[in-house]
Amino acid sequence: MLKTLAAQIKEFKKDTILTPFFMLLEVAMEMTVPLLMASIIDDGVNAGDMNHIYKVGFLMVLAAGVGLFAGMMGGKYGARASTGFARNLRKAMFAKIQTYSFENLDKYSTAGLVTRLTTDVTNLQNSFQMIIRMGTRAPASMIVAMCMSFYISPRLATIYLVAVIVLGNALFAIIFTVQKIFDVVFKKYDDLNASVQENISGIRVVKAYVREEYEKKKFQKASGNVYQMFVKAEKILAFNNPLMMCTVYTCMLLIIWMGSHMIVGSELTTGELVSLLTYCMNILMSLMMLSMAFVMISMSVASGERIAEVLNEEPTIKNPALPEMEVADGSIDFDHVSFAYGKNAKEYVLSDIDIHIRSGETIGIIGGTGSAKSTLVNLISRLYDVSEGSVKVGGKDVRQYDLETLRNQVSVVLQNNVLFSGTILENLRWGDPDATKEDCIRACIHACADEFIERFPEKYDTHIEQGGSNVSGGQRQRLCIARALLKKPKVLILDDSTSAVDTATDAKIRKAFREEIPGTTKLIIAQRISSVQDADRILVLDEGKISGFGTHEELLASNEIYRDVYESQTGGGSGDFDEKEEL
Repeated sequence: MLKTLAAQIKEFKKDTILTPFFMLLEVAMEMTVPLLMASIIDDGVNAGDMNHIYKVGFLMVLAAGVGLFAGMMGGKYGARASTGFARNLRKAMFAKIQTYSFENLDKYSTAGLVTRLTTDVTNLQNSFQMIIRMGTRAPASMIVAMCMSFYISPRLATIYLVAVIVLGNALFAIIFTVQKIFDVVFKKYDDLNASVQENISGIRVVKAYVREEYEKKKFQKASGNVYQMFVKAEKILAFNNPLMMCTVYTCMLLIIWMGSHMIVGSELTTGELVSLLTYCMNILMSLMMLSMAFVMISMSVASGERIAEVLNEEPTIKNPALPEMEVADGSIDFDHVSFAYGKNAKEYVLSDIDIHIRSGETIGIIGGTGSAKSTLVNLISRLYDVSEGSVKVGGKDVRQYDLETLRNQVSVVLQNNVLFSGTILENLRWGDPDATKEDCIRACIHACADEFIERFPEKYDTHIEQGGSNVSGGQRQRLCIARALLKKPKVLILDDSTSAVDTATDAKIRKAFREEIPGTTKLIIAQRISSVQDADRILVLDEGKISGFGTHEELLASNEIYRDVYESQTGGGSGDFDEKEEL
């Protein structure tokens, strides 16, 4: 974990090194001040030597000035190093998440990843700054002050040593107990973020079903769990300050009582006693700083492990050593393909799929809910890798291609259509960043999106809200189809992407496909028979297995599932693939 996190310091190594340097310089200046103060009292005030007071006083001012400068520089470089470290962590995590396959993403919740990018990184940022500043300053100050105390009076310095040992053990016990709580509390943060995210993204449904009170209670429960865990931790940490203050005042009382007797016995000077009291405060304040640093570190250990987990996660899908950089055509071959989600899955989602699709063909895919239609097409663009067999595009196994090359030639309009905040043109250019406005308009005409875009006051410069919440489901689907067409792919996959448009518009889109992109292989997943009946061939899936594969007429004659659904949809029935016959 430490190696993974330390690698993100990168260009801020100089700031990371300079921060402890200035902290040590500040400590050096602070430690000379008590000695100079003792000299003023013993050799200046007591001896009545004003000249000595002026000289040593000047040195004290100089030491204080250098210490102030060192402290400011330490703060400056520490802030730069810690914020830079946090920036690099977020950047590295975000970049790593982009490389994840669907299998990797299935391991993490969206809320969990958001927590890692925000709360966990902030914890590490604060902890890192504490380490390079207080983690250097406090030990150095404590060690030097202890050495100077023993130099002045070993007998009185023993009081500090005993206090440090007792207090150190007590603080360690507190931190060790709190650490276990913080390991749990950040998992509760995931639940809290998940509650917020789910509520905000589905706020229209919440209001439609008048579920505001339910959602409030749900949030309060998640928030209450975080509250209770932090209260539990803070109750334990609350012992820190009283224990520290008790130790500080006990040490001061003992030193004053013993020191006054030593002054009377001429074993100690007044100036040395003042120095010892100053060193006492330095030692115990340094110990308090260390305890704060340890508390911060204990909080961030759990965060560090969660961040390192994301950074160390290896994508299950990678480029081959010598990838193919060109897709010859849009032919697709499934050679006895079987697939399961996860290596330890007991059953295959797809079993022995063996079909061969010629380049330029239009293939309809139908089947009931859970028949693995989406899973099948996800294998083509290698969003998942097959468990057995192989998937070939353009005559070559998809695992031989460069991922970017393959996915640029296999354009997918997924079942859950997503638009991003920005203008319509900006969303369309996800398909081709270099597309002209004319190219975008042409793609929208083919996708039957131009008719509603032209009705917007700002037309193609209309702003789309996050997720496309300000356009209808059908409009969102047509924009996503236009975006996919701009890629000019060799294979176009529509995963139930016209379910929200009317049948007339659906027919227009299919007609445009036939006429405008005849050389592109088109795979259309649909629930409506009318959306696929004019396809060159139709694949019928049933529980992850091939039930039928042929033309509309062939399936009507030979496939019972297809025939029943067709008759249901054309004869006034429900047309539901999942509907069972009543016996």
